[in-house]
Amino acid sequence: MTGSPNGTTVDLSADVRRQLPSSGSLDRGCVGVTPLTARREPWMNSLLHDPALGSLLQQYGSPLNVVTADPMLGNVRELNAVAEARSLDFRVFFARKANKCLTFVNAAPLAGSGIDVASLNELEQTLQSGITSNDIICTAAIKNANLVEVCVRNEITLTIDNDDELSLITHTAKKLAKPAFVAIRLSGFIHGGNKLHSRFGVDIEHCESFAKGIAADHARVTGLHFHLDGYCGQQRVSAIAQSLAVVPPLRQQGHPIEFLDIGGGFPISYLSSGEQWETFWNEHRRGLLQQRPPLTYRGHGLGLMAVDDKIVGQPNSYPYYQTPTRSAWLAQILDSPVADSTVADQVRDHNLQLRCEPGRSILDGCGMTIARVEFRKQNAEGDWLIGLSMNRTQCRTSSDDFLVDPIVIPQTDYSEDGRPNEHKTEPMEGFLVGAYCTESELICLRKLRFPAGIRRGDLVAFPNTAGYLMHFLESRSHQFPLAKNLVYDSRSQTPWMLDKIDAEQTSVL
Repeated sequence: MTGSPNGTTVDLSADVRRQLPSSGSLDRGCVGVTPLTARREPWMNSLLHDPALGSLLQQYGSPLNVVTADPMLGNVRELNAVAEARSLDFRVFFARKANKCLTFVNAAPLAGSGIDVASLNELEQTLQSGITSNDIICTAAIKNANLVEVCVRNEITLTIDNDDELSLITHTAKKLAKPAFVAIRLSGFIHGGNKLHSRFGVDIEHCESFAKGIAADHARVTGLHFHLDGYCGQQRVSAIAQSLAVVPPLRQQGHPIEFLDIGGGFPISYLSSGEQWETFWNEHRRGLLQQRPPLTYRGHGLGLMAVDDKIVGQPNSYPYYQTPTRSAWLAQILDSPVADSTVADQVRDHNLQLRCEPGRSILDGCGMTIARVEFRKQNAEGDWLIGLSMNRTQCRTSSDDFLVDPIVIPQTDYSEDGRPNEHKTEPMEGFLVGAYCTESELICLRKLRFPAGIRRGDLVAFPNTAGYLMHFLESRSHQFPLAKNLVYDSRSQTPWMLDKIDAEQTSVL
């Protein structure tokens, strides 16, 4: 069965199913000059073969985000299993900022996950979804009075790292005659002889003095928290060991430290092949050194540049291929030696619950972004530009580029008499560009090959975008509407349904 735009189901006969291309054929319509082939979940392949896909974009607009929660449940359970095998009290808190869809908020309790919120809207939506206060932590970088009041009123733990936050929280607790629950956010850990700098967190050297300023009758320090940039497991080991060292003195001050929260940054891999990833960067460096044609638009360096025949700089990119990932990465951390035992043993010996706040890794495999081709043209340099009905903020985080090959889904259009039009398309190379009126408006900076061509009306899918890529930077410049978010459930009688967040957006806008 497959879905139609109105939510009904359509039976695909055996003959039709046999005519569907194999999942491998999806990779042939668009290939990077140096390929970076995506990992895909089975539901993604099913969706990309679905004849209803073009109609869905006609109904809901381009681009369209498609999400499903099933992989999320498996990802959380995978982490839980690692902790359970080590007899750890452990809890995942899904980082809500990674994706705004309420589908994931509603799914989190099914896997035993809590929710990490970073704004008042995120918090209120989470509460309205029926998530209890004990299942929420607020890690917002900026906490205004309204956010703090909702947290204190509902006994939701807030992370704090400065005196101004503490003053506001204490004032609010006095006003409401309710104690505030807080976790001290730490930073400044020593790793490999160097200090790990961050704009977030109280320097661990000052943690005890900061805690002394917290009046127990108004604020209760129930936990410690940190979040490190990057994906180095051994840095986490150092941070955990140093955080554990301050637990006894804080408890002696009267603070009931119950948990240690190690934040997010659990790595995933978007790509099938580490060899492809290594080859891409080697060839990209050669292109910057003019040893081969560049792989990117006008030789964009992606964080690198050529100086005196040498490459300098660092890639400004998520490591789209890496190992270990998620559960294996967590297992390595928990099994690392600390003080004649392991991290897991030390956390258990300190009678702490270990918490984490993954976003990207929990949403691994949970979504795709699909857009419609609106034009093809050549610029003055002879490069083909393929215009998509979307903008670059709708598939981007802090990386310079989305370093995964998109997928082209050819569409058939019909003449007035109902016959399919035969439009021959020639193979071409080019760049995907977006809707904003700036020279920098490229969806993909890498040059892509279209072996069977590409034409107006075809669809281009960006796989595995649920974690941060859909919503973290999305904008409404030019007054373009935000992308709709469609929930896909192949087992349901109504496999297509708009996520409830779109009703929230409508009421706001």
